[in-house]
Amino acid sequence: MTSFILFGSFFLFMILSIPIAISLGLAGLIAALYSPNISITLLAQGLVTSTDNFALMAIPFFILAGEIMGKGGISNRLFNLANVFVGRFTGGFAIAAVITCMFFSAISGSGPATVAAVGGIMIPAMVAQGYDRKFATAIIVTAGSMGIIIPPSIPMVLYGVSSNQSIGDLFMGGIIPGVLIGIFLISWCYFYSKKKGYSGSGESFSFKRMLLVLNQAKWSLLVPIIILGGIYGGIFTPTEAAVFGVVYAAFVSLFLHKEVKIVQFRRIIADAAMSSVAILIIIGTANAFGTILTMEKIPQVIAEAFLTLSQNSIVIILLIIILLLLIGCFIDTSAAVIIFTPILFPVAIQLGLDPIHFGIIMIVTLSIGFITPPLGVNLFVGAGISGLSMPALVRGVVPFFFIMLLGLTVIAIIPQLTLLLL
Repeated sequence: MTSFILFGSFFLFMILSIPIAISLGLAGLIAALYSPNISITLLAQGLVTSTDNFALMAIPFFILAGEIMGKGGISNRLFNLANVFVGRFTGGFAIAAVITCMFFSAISGSGPATVAAVGGIMIPAMVAQGYDRKFATAIIVTAGSMGIIIPPSIPMVLYGVSSNQSIGDLFMGGIIPGVLIGIFLISWCYFYSKKKGYSGSGESFSFKRMLLVLNQAKWSLLVPIIILGGIYGGIFTPTEAAVFGVVYAAFVSLFLHKEVKIVQFRRIIADAAMSSVAILIIIGTANAFGTILTMEKIPQVIAEAFLTLSQNSIVIILLIIILLLLIGCFIDTSAAVIIFTPILFPVAIQLGLDPIHFGIIMIVTLSIGFITPPLGVNLFVGAGISGLSMPALVRGVVPFFFIMLLGLTVIAIIPQLTLLLL
């Protein structure tokens, strides 16, 4: 009965459009008031202790680094670099947009931030080049989903904390899957552009121009190299890497690119703080929710239920993916990782899945939620930039949804793609 009250009240609050952090907290409180075995004091303590974690400190710093780099002209430099190499090919602008999103994903760690930073420049530029506005917006909002797949990734930090796995290993495990999805998106851009007659820029490759734009983008390109190289080389932890990222981003934006003024830092820090607080509140209330789940032994029950349906690991993984696709339509990615990792992780372990591989499957699946309504955060950001109606953009995203599913399928059935760099 406690479990029914917990989940019933949570979904009721969600239907009433109450913010997810509040919905989680209220559902936990109602369940605790009903059950004599659950102490409200325990839930209150959990709100504090769940965020008192060194690894979680990486989240606000990665967000702040992404905000600084996003305001510092990074996306424009990255696009110019990508355009030098692929702009002359069929669909070159669209391909360059995907590559730009991939690079920016390695800086921001956020899907919506990637769409906002890249889309503000690329969508108008693609339309000016003759691309259909719906296609231009759809490719940006989909490629922006790689913001949580290509490291550094905030959901990877949350999964690592929730499952007690190495965040550095998760970061390394996300590189090849992220690049693979990028290749799938680039392939679709090429074939679609060929069908629609979207030609390239017509400019021949210039070694001199390549050196020029490479010089302009060199400080931006160093960010993922320094962060991932430092973590995997044992120079610093992910949290320390995030702090270094903030210092580096501030130095580059202020003194090298000179596109951010000191007076703008108040607004940048405020925006980063708002995003960080939202995630940390979700972490706290989700911990209270998860405490009740654990006390009621719900993860064990769900694990047994999955295993009674089938002993075939492929069938179980398919069921988990379908569940996460549905969850991604209604629940924020960060909240979904915190809530469902304790529930689904035991199932993965009993199936003999590698915990890092399962984490990447989970995050790639939830990344599709960025482009699926009704939540679809990237859709709202993209529609706001392009001026498209939501129904029109959703229709434009449909082919990309299946491309993402194809990439997810390959990642799920070939664990070596995730584990090769570990």
